[in-house]
Amino acid sequence: MLETLTISDAVELAVVERSGFVESRHVGAAIVLSPDGDTTAVHGNADALILPRSSLKPLQAVASVTAGAALEGDQLALGTASHTGTDRHAAVVREVLAAGGLNEDDLGCPVAWPSDSATRRQMISDNLAEARIRMNCSGKHALMLRACLATGWPIKNYLAPTHPLQVHIREVVERLTGEKVAHTAIDGCGAPVHAMTLTALARGVHRIGTASERSPFALHRVAGTLVRAVRESPWTIAGPGEPDTIAIETLGVFAKGGAEGVMVMVAPNGATVALKMLDGNGRAATIVAATMLARAGALAEADVVTLAAALQLTVLGGGEPVGTIRPGSAV
Repeated sequence: MLETLTISDAVELAVVERSGFVESRHVGAAIVLSPDGDTTAVHGNADALILPRSSLKPLQAVASVTAGAALEGDQLALGTASHTGTDRHAAVVREVLAAGGLNEDDLGCPVAWPSDSATRRQMISDNLAEARIRMNCSGKHALMLRACLATGWPIKNYLAPTHPLQVHIREVVERLTGEKVAHTAIDGCGAPVHAMTLTALARGVHRIGTASERSPFALHRVAGTLVRAVRESPWTIAGPGEPDTIAIETLGVFAKGGAEGVMVMVAPNGATVALKMLDGNGRAATIVAATMLARAGALAEADVVTLAAALQLTVLGGGEPVGTIRPGSAV
């Protein structure tokens, strides 16, 4: 039986305070690694299994590039994104598809409205319909398709766990995390997502976040290029006003949130945190991760205060500030 994260494994990672009253508590688990990759802090059970959801995308993107998808810059960054579906995001994904002789119908992700409200309103005003390219994972899917074309693998059924691309991705995930995949599920976009411990997720993301573009190893060079692409264009990985984009712009970190309250973050010096909110609510995940890195000496406390203000964590009452969402007692 799979040992998944449970209440007994969890500690208080964040609280919601209203008028001096703690209204809600978010419990979960987290692990912090040093710049060298050593474990420096553990909160809750970091060896229980979780689904990384979109926090797995950096590992999937590295795998797709090592399979032959030779993308760079914004196109590469979109391959690891959970974007908001703006016209700017869609334009880059279309470029990736067109360069491979592909179109939106080749994407295996479901149709969706953009999560960016202004873009969605404009699409409705223009009598446009939901589209695959607006789905937040379309960049990842376009990158996977390009990997298939480069390697000569069929693009049909490219999301099947037994497809050569997905087998390759799984092997790269295991190589980066140092842990055998315990279980494979299907993510919201239709792609396989692999269960792992928070310790393994942190280890894999740390290896990506500290990789050098000058490494003699191709896997590390790809990882270093990916991280640089995201840091140079933070809008790609999410969108204006989104937590990942704000964190990268404010702190210079590499950050990637995942559905159901997952977050990974790598500080400029390589210190890394991976966390999972057990209730699946990620509203506090970014500030908790940044706070943990600050307490590990990897980020300046003042910069984290600036981040908190930009994340709009204020609790309102009658339109006025009456509280805040903040890290909990275990952080």
